[in-house]
Amino acid sequence: MNTVTSQDGTKVAYDRTGSGDPVILIGGAFSYRRYPGQVKLAELLSARFAVYSYDRRGRGDSGDTPPYAVEREIEDLAAVIAAAGGRAHVWGLSSGAVLALEAAAAGLPIRKLAVQEPPLGVDPTDRRLPDDLRPRLTGLIEAGRRGEAVRCYMVDGMGAPPFVPGLLRLMPGVWKRLTAVAHTLPYDAELVEPYQTGRQLSAGQWAAVTIPTLVMCGPEKESPGLLRHGSAAVAAALPDARLVERRGLGHAKKLTPKVIAATLTEFLTDTGPRASTPAGGRAAM
Repeated sequence: MNTVTSQDGTKVAYDRTGSGDPVILIGGAFSYRRYPGQVKLAELLSARFAVYSYDRRGRGDSGDTPPYAVEREIEDLAAVIAAAGGRAHVWGLSSGAVLALEAAAAGLPIRKLAVQEPPLGVDPTDRRLPDDLRPRLTGLIEAGRRGEAVRCYMVDGMGAPPFVPGLLRLMPGVWKRLTAVAHTLPYDAELVEPYQTGRQLSAGQWAAVTIPTLVMCGPEKESPGLLRHGSAAVAAALPDARLVERRGLGHAKKLTPKVIAATLTEFLTDTGPRASTPAGGRAAM
């Protein structure tokens, strides 16, 4: 384990594996660098890249300096990029994809950006976060009811069937990992709330993100409409983006590291012209 100090003094823990161009992995809600799917993804990518997998603040071995702000998370990522040599590729999953987009828009030195299923509610039919979700989560955490906070986020935030948290409780190792990061769920809610409006992205949203960007999502049978709609909206909004819809890129149930690693490697090592798939275009595979 390595650590780097963020701008506000928070220690950010990360692992580095492999050699080559640096790639930084940003997990979503409930994720951290030792999460099994992320560990496997880092292992696969390390055959070609120097992979930096870090704990977002409040998770794993990283510190957590209140009050929370999205800007602090951007500063955390900036510190990891600096540790990686000052410029890096970045992959973000779910709320981590939103963080990656915000960081790129803020001007962080990112070479290529890959975002997987950002949870943006851009269609009137998309499920939206309840207006009171964040204060409810905060109240449950302050009351020490971490398990209820996990259930609240899964069911009311992510739209999981109510029986799912009950099943996960029967898996002690899994439930322990989920409740260990329950206090960071309000952070994820704060990240995605502005983009869960049921309306299309505003004109010029993330227009500052001019670097080559790959937007990844699963097909209809694998990913809910909100994740597919959000992915398509991001690909259409960015000046130099391509949408790839491929079986195994959905994350509603589980990660498929082999598919993600293959898709990322193809994108990050591609140095040829990309005119065959225009910005916002779809490459279904």
